[in-house]
Amino acid sequence: MATKYQHWKALKGDTYRQLGCFSFLGLVKRSILSRTFRVVVTMRLCQMVAGSRTPVRLLLPLFKVMHKISTGLAGVDCHWKTDVGAGFAITHGWGMVINEGAKIGKNVTIMQGVTLGRRDKISPDNERTSTYPTIEDEVWIGPNSVIVGGVSIGKGSRIAGGSLVLDDVPPYSTVMGNPARIVRENCIPDVFNPAP
Repeated sequence: MATKYQHWKALKGDTYRQLGCFSFLGLVKRSILSRTFRVVVTMRLCQMVAGSRTPVRLLLPLFKVMHKISTGLAGVDCHWKTDVGAGFAITHGWGMVINEGAKIGKNVTIMQGVTLGRRDKISPDNERTSTYPTIEDEVWIGPNSVIVGGVSIGKGSRIAGGSLVLDDVPPYSTVMGNPARIVRENCIPDVFNPAP
């Protein structure tokens, strides 16, 4: 489990992605003014408080309510327990759904309408197996893309808008379509203000 320091470091990276630098005042101002950044901040605060071994942990219900309000105002569904690396950027956000079981690397950018969802498989003896996507570092996910199941999106890849991704994507690839197919290899990651 990540420590409080790791969550703070991740929040600094998230702020860096937004502003190109880190300052506490910039963090506060951006939290107030940006509905999508507020979602990231409240998620990190919930994670910090939940991981605390001090009485501040008793404030977790308050921070969870704050996160619920911020996701509602942003029009996104992103659980506070989601494993997200530093430098997370949500652009526009409306209609975005991220399943709690998804794993997201560093310096990932997600646009509006994106779904990172669970895929269930039911065996002949009615055993259900659920799998979730893994998004590696420096991935850019375009508007209205759907990524479901236990797929891995390789480092530095780009998912074109409207793509349905059901299979692994190799690193530094661009995929598009329904179902998604590789249209370019050796692409350059699209990361503005990468968190150090």
